[in-house]
Amino acid sequence: MSFFVDQDTRLIVQGITGREGTFHTEQMLEYGTKVVAGVTPGKGGTEVLGVPVFNTVLEAMEATDANATVLFVPPKFMYKAAYEAIISGVPLVITIAEGVPVHEMLKLHHLAKEKGCRLIGPNSFGIISPGKAKAGFMAHRIFMPGNVGIMSRSATNCYETVFLMKQKGIGQSTCIGVGGDMIPGSTFADMLPFFEADLDTKVIVMIGEIGGSEEELAAEYIKKHVTKPVVALIAGKNAPKGTSMGHAGAIVSPDGEGSAENKEAVLKAAGVVTAEGTEHLVEILAGMV
Repeated sequence: MSFFVDQDTRLIVQGITGREGTFHTEQMLEYGTKVVAGVTPGKGGTEVLGVPVFNTVLEAMEATDANATVLFVPPKFMYKAAYEAIISGVPLVITIAEGVPVHEMLKLHHLAKEKGCRLIGPNSFGIISPGKAKAGFMAHRIFMPGNVGIMSRSATNCYETVFLMKQKGIGQSTCIGVGGDMIPGSTFADMLPFFEADLDTKVIVMIGEIGGSEEELAAEYIKKHVTKPVVALIAGKNAPKGTSMGHAGAIVSPDGEGSAENKEAVLKAAGVVTAEGTEHLVEILAGMV
């Protein structure tokens, strides 16, 4: 059992005719993902790697019965592309672009909830269920099937963790790139019920970072509803206050709100095991699985 993305996923790639869209479509097809359609306005009727291209998401949905879409479009086009996908009834929308304007993401966040759509990202590496399917741009060769579920705000920290896990023979059930922008479509707390219900997931890993309150909200949910062991890593302990570090959402307020220390304290109070770094995180996992 896995969730969101698996062998039954029928995926649309919005922006499939662009350089990144074509390259990662090839990678997803190679991994076994069922990419059933691409969407690029004005390119309808063509094909990319044998995948039919449509002018609109609605046309693609009607022709292929797709159940997910991944957006390989620049930030300035992301709002229109995601809006189209949501109102066309795609149940899962994964947004890759970084730097989407906050006011646009706020609108999409609320629209997705109104329409019953699961919106992932922006600034997400995608979702992968190792050995089954992937929707995104992650280097799938470093992943392996297993029973550790991972959700991460950072692609790089997730890749490093997964790479070290593979060296120890520890695999993953589902890995989700929540994204590092200020307004995520889905938060850690939104993901936790799915990991808790997933029979293949025995341990949950949360890779967070400074800024925002996602980890604190997750801690509150974990304390009340999660029975599985949770291990967390919060990146950015040495970041100066008031300076955005890498991701748009990775910023500690002058009063210390959003700091790694605050997040770790709240998580520990909720029974979460916290790691000092990726190597320490994998050591902890090796003792659990």
